[in-house]
Amino acid sequence: MSSEPDDSGGHCSTADSDGEVAEEIAIVSFERKLETAREIEAELADRYASIDILEYHGEIFEEYWGEYDCFVGLMASGIAMRKTAHLLDDKWEDPAICVVDEELTWAIPITGGHHGANQVAQDLATMGAVPAMTTASEAAGKQGVESRAKAMDTHVVNGDSTVKTNLAVLDENLGPVARLEGPRAVLVGDDVTVLKRNADDGIVLGTGSVSGASKEAFLAAWDQALARTDYGVGDVEFVGTATRKEDEDGLLEAAQERDLGVVVFDKETLLEHEGPTPSKSKELIGWPGVSEASAIAGGAEQELVLEKISYENEVTVAIGR
Repeated sequence: MSSEPDDSGGHCSTADSDGEVAEEIAIVSFERKLETAREIEAELADRYASIDILEYHGEIFEEYWGEYDCFVGLMASGIAMRKTAHLLDDKWEDPAICVVDEELTWAIPITGGHHGANQVAQDLATMGAVPAMTTASEAAGKQGVESRAKAMDTHVVNGDSTVKTNLAVLDENLGPVARLEGPRAVLVGDDVTVLKRNADDGIVLGTGSVSGASKEAFLAAWDQALARTDYGVGDVEFVGTATRKEDEDGLLEAAQERDLGVVVFDKETLLEHEGPTPSKSKELIGWPGVSEASAIAGGAEQELVLEKISYENEVTVAIGR
């Protein structure tokens, strides 16, 4: 059983070291749980390129190992671990595994958290499952290097480096992703993660908001801003905002609906890229205007295409490139 491919791509598109992305999902289920498996398939069908349902037998993982990017095990975590432990070889090449119980109470990434399992767990949350993520950066509520790569539509070239750079994320001293344009030669150490773009440069939607702004307000604000340019949603690389706005539900929901990543910038970075429009937040709390500064900081050319506009006094948007 499988769903038809969806050209929009999947939420599980976490790029790995060779540029591949996780798009093909297999739900592994006991016969008695197949109805639940079909419910999961229906819920996730528009988020991944393909989903197959495989009926469990003792060698099912071994039989299909390497054919799918993510396995969703509708079973106890112990079964999945015992049946796959001898197959695991390389974190950058092994498929991701996420297990979920029949009652859809918990969604637990077992392997490949940054390569699909975390996102599967988050997607299963729409069915009521609680994502139980244990990767250090996500557990601490921080955006790990792999998550940043996904948000920026890039892939990690040197995977082993992420051990050190993700530790820097936890210590809050990694800083923003630096853009280097070529042709040029760059010498890096093993504590520098290199990200390579999956597509040509696009634009950045720099976004600020009042606390609690709705998903609808963000979507309308982005549409209004894009309508003033020659660009469309397909040209957007990612949404840029400030670290103090990274937990805004409306922002995250709007970005997910448009299949856009969100990249956050700290106060120091935004101050270095302050835009031309005066902002009351600079006077009140010392932060520059978020929308213009994040649009400039995130753009390859670090220039504005559209200065800040406001929507209903809820959301501000600027566009950078």
